[in-house]
Amino acid sequence: MDSGRTTEPAPAEYLTMADIQNIWGAFGAKLPLILPTLVALLVVLLVQNVWSRRPLANIPVVGEELGGDQKRRQAYLSRAADLYLEGYKKFKDSVFRIVTPNKFTVVVVPPKYLRELRKLPDDVVSFDGAIEQSMHAKYTGILTGQSMIPHTIKTSLTPALVRLNPSIAEEVQHSIRQELPSCDDWTPVNINRKLLRIVALVSGRVFIGTELSRSEEYLDAAINYTVELMEARRALDAVRPWLRPLLGNRLPEVRRLNARIAQADRFLRPIVRARQQMREGDAPDDMLQWLLGSQDQFKQYTTEELARMQLGLTFAAIHTTTLTTTNVFYNLAAYPQYIPELRDEIRTVLAEHGGVFTSAALQAMKKVDSFLKETMRFTPAGAVSFQRKVTKSFTLSNGQVIPEGVVIEVPAAAASHDPDVFPDADKFDPWRFSRLREQARAAGEVEASALNQFVSVSPNILTFGFGRHACPGRFFAANEIKMIVANFVLNYDMALPEGVHERYKNLSFGSSSVPDPTKELLFKRIV
Repeated sequence: MDSGRTTEPAPAEYLTMADIQNIWGAFGAKLPLILPTLVALLVVLLVQNVWSRRPLANIPVVGEELGGDQKRRQAYLSRAADLYLEGYKKFKDSVFRIVTPNKFTVVVVPPKYLRELRKLPDDVVSFDGAIEQSMHAKYTGILTGQSMIPHTIKTSLTPALVRLNPSIAEEVQHSIRQELPSCDDWTPVNINRKLLRIVALVSGRVFIGTELSRSEEYLDAAINYTVELMEARRALDAVRPWLRPLLGNRLPEVRRLNARIAQADRFLRPIVRARQQMREGDAPDDMLQWLLGSQDQFKQYTTEELARMQLGLTFAAIHTTTLTTTNVFYNLAAYPQYIPELRDEIRTVLAEHGGVFTSAALQAMKKVDSFLKETMRFTPAGAVSFQRKVTKSFTLSNGQVIPEGVVIEVPAAAASHDPDVFPDADKFDPWRFSRLREQARAAGEVEASALNQFVSVSPNILTFGFGRHACPGRFFAANEIKMIVANFVLNYDMALPEGVHERYKNLSFGSSSVPDPTKELLFKRIV
């Protein structure tokens, strides 16, 4: 054997019991030296963990007395509006937390901070991030971050309303004639069901053009896509987050939603091809054409992506417009004493504008406008608005840190029922906003007068949102709703069914509030 060769250490598997005892003995001898370091490291980790959670720990939670997050989640499902109202009253000038069934942290911010919140950039508070998280965009396929849609609505649809209003009015009148029974005597009508089709027909005329807007295939997709999207969302909510990558796309509700998107792609594809081959002067004047024309500024989309955009428009417009209009009709039937005054205004204004629903005529219907805005105030579509995902921590002007990763919301319903903002807030006052407009105008306060219009956004009425992501389609929706309501008021008397003595109560699902879609009203033609 070569005596100069270095002896290799024995492999670990050949360590003897004596070797192991020697190692432990050496470690034990040095433990007093190592222990302070280990303790210091543990303290640092604990401090870091506590510090990272400190901003959230300092935010009070509503429902503390319920005794646990699971009970708070159950309470949210049954009475979310009460929880938001409780937090709004108790922590009016500061933020608070709400525990939701979605299992992500929600921080509720009072409306007084909206003007500073709207100045924050999208890489701090993300509108799309909140939608992606709450709607499970990865699995539902709902499009986010598509700036072409709001751009096209703002630059093409809204300016086009002046020239489109006559065709919109024509479609409103056609759809009412088609959908409503004769009503020669008092006739029960499920107005929500009828309005779904009326709004789908009218919106379709503007969104997708006459090639498809009256086809049953399009109407079926436009009406049912939102229902199927919400069913898929609820199914995904019920799946634990770590299981969603495995099960998400296999859920029956998600598969049904994907089939709906594929169906829309099939019937839209030939329309898109035909539009692309048209000469510029022959192209229709509708949203689909404007989107096609905007692609050079953004990017070229496939027909499947365009189908998703159209379905997204129906999600944003048809059901929300229907819900708002149904609420209006429930108020008209519950308070029929206001109908003659509305009817007189509509007749007078139309007579002054040649019997045509022009933009000027719609703007002149101030009592109609007030009735609609008071309906939104009195029965908002949900308890909250202005949802944003916080992607970078920020600090409010009161020093409160809002940590990264939470979703922020504003308690819209509580704010709209605040008696300090709206006197007699729990009373339905149809001329509330027309009076406020007149008072502001008399005082020379033009901006204050404008803020009390139906389409205006403010920290007190948040149905259309607030800031740069406020609903861009609200001007079209306002015209559509006004035309539908005006046509009904001109041609029909309305009432609650016999034995019903007060307005139908809205149904609550978590933070959402919707008019009961099963109820009927009585209609009788007057002309």
